[in-house]
Amino acid sequence: MRRAEDVLALHHAGQRVRYLCFWGHRPRRDGTVGQSCLSQWWPAAFTVEGRRFATAEHWMMWRKALLFDDTGAGERVLAAAHPHQAKAIGREVRRFDPAVWEAERYPIVLAGSLAKFGQHADLRAYLLGTGDRVLVEASPVDRVWGVGLAADDPRAGDPARWRGLNLLGFALMEARDLLRDDRSTAADPDGRPAAGGQRPGR
Repeated sequence: MRRAEDVLALHHAGQRVRYLCFWGHRPRRDGTVGQSCLSQWWPAAFTVEGRRFATAEHWMMWRKALLFDDTGAGERVLAAAHPHQAKAIGREVRRFDPAVWEAERYPIVLAGSLAKFGQHADLRAYLLGTGDRVLVEASPVDRVWGVGLAADDPRAGDPARWRGLNLLGFALMEARDLLRDDRSTAADPDGRPAAGGQRPGR
């Protein structure tokens, strides 16, 4: 599944569809892993080709910088102390081309998700434990990676009424499928899924 229409097709086919909304990156009070680990900002460092990334947000913004040959921005992203800073640097990448980014952003985030969840047993267990639930980034302010709706908004559980693309949710579900099949546990150096992965159109 890569689009809201794919989820709606399950409904139309008579399948029961369950949703898991997430937003925010704060851990549970008892320290156990919960849905906040699905956030790009969750502090779970991982390594790709010998390079360490503090969060999946750092990975995405580093790859964004490299995509447009802005190595200076890429180095600043890696040095950023917080994912918010990494995101801000990513917004200043030189020679940015929206059309190129739109074509490349999904496989980059998918690859980062595979590395993040593939290298942390507890996170992997949580992601796989979500079963076949549709993962929904219930961000009321993000209409690209999220659905543009809060978790307590009834429309968050109705793909026909989503206000955003939910790209992060779909990338996480694809990573979940790949990890479940043990076909991929990390990203390759150019930011695409490792062998066995698929490159989606969005």
